[in-house]
Amino acid sequence: MLVDGHNRVVDYLRVSVTERCNFRCQYCMPEKPFSWVPKENLLSYEELFKFVQVAIDEGIKKVRITGGEPLLREGLEHFIKMIYDYKNDIDLALTSNAYLLPQAAQKLKSAGLKRINISLDSLKPDVAAKIAQKDVLSTVLKGIQTAHDVGLKIKINCVPMRGVNDTELVDILEFCKQRGYTVRFIEFMENQHAYSGAKGYTSEEIQAIIAQKYNFKKLERTGSSPSQDYILDDGYVFGIIEPHKDDFCATCNRVRLTASGVLIPCLYFEDAQSIKEAIKNNDIDKAVAILKEVLANKPEKNKWSADDTSSRAFYETGG
Repeated sequence: MLVDGHNRVVDYLRVSVTERCNFRCQYCMPEKPFSWVPKENLLSYEELFKFVQVAIDEGIKKVRITGGEPLLREGLEHFIKMIYDYKNDIDLALTSNAYLLPQAAQKLKSAGLKRINISLDSLKPDVAAKIAQKDVLSTVLKGIQTAHDVGLKIKINCVPMRGVNDTELVDILEFCKQRGYTVRFIEFMENQHAYSGAKGYTSEEIQAIIAQKYNFKKLERTGSSPSQDYILDDGYVFGIIEPHKDDFCATCNRVRLTASGVLIPCLYFEDAQSIKEAIKNNDIDKAVAILKEVLANKPEKNKWSADDTSSRAFYETGG
């Protein structure tokens, strides 16, 4: 069992396999050039798996593959199969923008993937193109449908942006409700890599928009999810992720590994350590020692507020 310095059990590992992305979303990396990260800067799938294997042995029960856009890294299904074959009851999930899912969904499902979180910020082609700086919507919708058809459990993530997609929040909720998907609205996380004019909505403002059409009530928090959930009168549950608050930190159970081998204890905490050298030298004991040191130093609460602008590159850590 992995326990951090505040006696929280850590059983959730998020693994970023690439910082590359085929979108340039306003709230993430709108001005980053399209570029290749040299392979020598990344851990191979085999090296990443060495650490995942150890992490599972130490008590990790859930692994989420993230990016960037993880499907841009060739052969992702083989990495997923490595994990599934090692422990087939692991909660194995993926975060994606869905653009490459039409071709990849069946391979991912066959490899052992169980769940997928998909970004869907607009149902209007022109708005989606404005956000991603690319004509993406028809392909993203096809990707969502393909993932559904092959039997992957789907959650939808939406970042409400002021003056961009804010008139669509109810439409996106209804799109998900009709199809049986959970939707989570995510407060915009101010960061140095986002478009300088990007402005988001608070949880209270998101609730007010939805309340114009639907009655709902707040649910008590359960488990370790960062989402505050709400239930409509008809029983449909939606969530809002409020990163400016820290009430979900008390049950935080996650640690993050970047594609270059950096272990990050908290998304809003700059301190991190690299396991790259230990893994490349096959020094598993050293990698475990680093993991435990990182967890010992994991902060009790995130060190971020609405007045801060994070320097964290979310495309490196997978959010």
